[in-house]
Amino acid sequence: MSIASHLESVWFNTTSGQYLLEKEQALYDQAVFDLFGFNALQMGDLQMDLLRNSRIPNRFQSADVASTAFKHHLSCCDDFLPFADMSLDLLLLPHRLEFSERPHQTLREAARVMMPEGHLLISGFNPMSSWGAAARIKQWFSNNQTYPWNGDFIRLARLRDWLALLGFEVVSIQKCCHIPPFEQASWHRRLSFLDKMGERCGPRFGG
Repeated sequence: MSIASHLESVWFNTTSGQYLLEKEQALYDQAVFDLFGFNALQMGDLQMDLLRNSRIPNRFQSADVASTAFKHHLSCCDDFLPFADMSLDLLLLPHRLEFSERPHQTLREAARVMMPEGHLLISGFNPMSSWGAAARIKQWFSNNQTYPWNGDFIRLARLRDWLALLGFEVVSIQKCCHIPPFEQASWHRRLSFLDKMGERCGPRFGG
């Protein structure tokens, strides 16, 4: 496992990391259930099995580097995918773009390998949220930035523009993680009402 992958795994075991895993897993479980085809690929974030609820027969998981920590089928970078043109019906990019050195190329590769009626599912950290504010504070005041605060969080409007240029149609947007990224479990319990409130009143500020 690389140093970056190790730091990512460590963070996902924190209170905030576990909170994000729970919320994102639920969103992906719901999203993939009614999407059909023959081939599906999850790029990275192997702490979650985001295709577990998919009914597509051929489901693959990929990592940046070979690792014994998590089960995966292949190792490759997301800006040069080892797949033929129009070969994937479903592609998942969980938190890939904000940590990609070339996010535009990552999306271009996604467009190349997608079937014409295929689906691309992207999740990322929202810079217009308490999570984005936490990242900016850590970047301003700390030289030792670790996952996920070292990422380049992408505004939704900017991402929509990139997708439109590549011919994608955005059909659904969902937000989650309205509780700020506190590390104390007690604060998550006290602020649990923010998730329900955020879903009703301020979904745009989800983390």
